[in-house]
Amino acid sequence: MHPAADDPQTSSALTGYHAGAVRWLAGGLMAVVLGVLLGAAAVVIAESSGRRLPGAGLFVVVLVVGGVAATVAGGGALLRHRRWRRALRTVPWQIGVLRVAGPAVLAFEPEGYDETDPLAEPVRLRLASTSVWRTRAVQHLHDATVRAAPVGGREWVLAADGVPTVYGARVTGRR
Repeated sequence: MHPAADDPQTSSALTGYHAGAVRWLAGGLMAVVLGVLLGAAAVVIAESSGRRLPGAGLFVVVLVVGGVAATVAGGGALLRHRRWRRALRTVPWQIGVLRVAGPAVLAFEPEGYDETDPLAEPVRLRLASTSVWRTRAVQHLHDATVRAAPVGGREWVLAADGVPTVYGARVTGRR
């Protein structure tokens, strides 16, 4: 079997994930810079005119704190992307059915899985993302045929035809 990274759909999905990570990182950095500039401008205006700008301090704090959070999320996603790309160069995709049991509770049943076999266990996963739109996108894959690959001790990557990104999940329960 060939590595998952050799699949053109995988490359495209990883590129989509990378683009999202860069958007979060860049947006967060812009928010921090904008917050600092706004804070400096508010101080200069207050010193020169003696008039305070109502709400400027709160807006600066929201921009800086939100920007730092977005920067951390984007940086973490870039690190995950790099780790996943490296891991997908060494493991093949496993084809199977994705079962969704809750907002982020998943079970991956690899091809050949027999639910009547008492010894057979699906791979029980918990979606790693906390964003609502990514969670909903994965929920729409209920009972769909997906590709999955282990990319670490307890981490898996999921992809599906027609989906422009990849999703990370962690193994839960016994395995």
